[in-house]
Amino acid sequence: MCRKALTVILVIINLSIVSAQDTLSITLENVKYPYPVKFMPIHIENQDIRMAYMDVTPANPNGKTVMLFHGKNFGGYYWTNVIKWLSAKGYRVVVPDQVGFGKSSKPFIHYSFHQLARFNKQLLDTLGIKQIVLLGHSMGGMLATRFTLMYPEHVQKLLLEDPIGLEDYRTFVPYNSAADDYKKELQTSYQSVKKYYETSYFVKWKPEYDYLVKIAAGVNKSADFPRYAMVAALTFEMIYEQPVCYEFGLIKVPTVLFIGKEDKTIVGKALLSDEEKTKHGQYRLLGPQTAKKIPNCKLIEFDDCGHIPQIEIPDKFLKALGECID
Repeated sequence: MCRKALTVILVIINLSIVSAQDTLSITLENVKYPYPVKFMPIHIENQDIRMAYMDVTPANPNGKTVMLFHGKNFGGYYWTNVIKWLSAKGYRVVVPDQVGFGKSSKPFIHYSFHQLARFNKQLLDTLGIKQIVLLGHSMGGMLATRFTLMYPEHVQKLLLEDPIGLEDYRTFVPYNSAADDYKKELQTSYQSVKKYYETSYFVKWKPEYDYLVKIAAGVNKSADFPRYAMVAALTFEMIYEQPVCYEFGLIKVPTVLFIGKEDKTIVGKALLSDEEKTKHGQYRLLGPQTAKKIPNCKLIEFDDCGHIPQIEIPDKFLKALGECID
């Protein structure tokens, strides 16, 4: 599909994905997802919660399933063009909103990549799916790595799209407690989110990216926003305290690493000096370094691309995905 056609599709999606209301609920009830959303009940730490997911069945199944893990500042909604493309190719596509994100519950629990991986394994068991191709973006890349390390027999191939956690943030980002991060999260605004996305995620900002900001910032006027902010702080703590970069050498499945060479994402970037920012989050360096650590890893790099290739360069990303997914 040509770039112009993909851009038109993305614009149409972006215009319809957010309701006309300015205030979003913290479980995004008023955000329209591209496919029907279902919920899996979970009992954890004496709480009954639920995990949202899309399960998209293709018209002409090829017998294979792809599972998509979203990043920290996103939910299943931003995978729309990837889901459409995979489904057209015959793949069944399972797209969870991780607990604490998107349309899933926002409980106060101990967040860990191990626990989130177990939730996703439970989802696959519930759906009767034995093996998957696993694609994780950003934080979803950290989770996909942990899932693969825990359940290698269920992962046919691991695909990592600009994953965070390629370096150990504890070694250079000053420590903040969850209480400190909570205070910071309470200050979230449209302007602060857009500035971060512009400076970290994209090479050049385009109007069709605005919907990402509207969703990420739209919850800040909700009466439940303090809960959302606390969960965001707890999941930041999870990322900071639970690195996966020391275990890349233990991955036993074929792996593909997709890297936008202009990606400069750093978790905790606001806590760093300008000098420190230049030393870290340099994905054009981190990509090749990480690929060497992972056995049987293929590195695919994109010029003039930042943190979210499937949105910034959709045609190039989908072409590359098609060449290595099987």
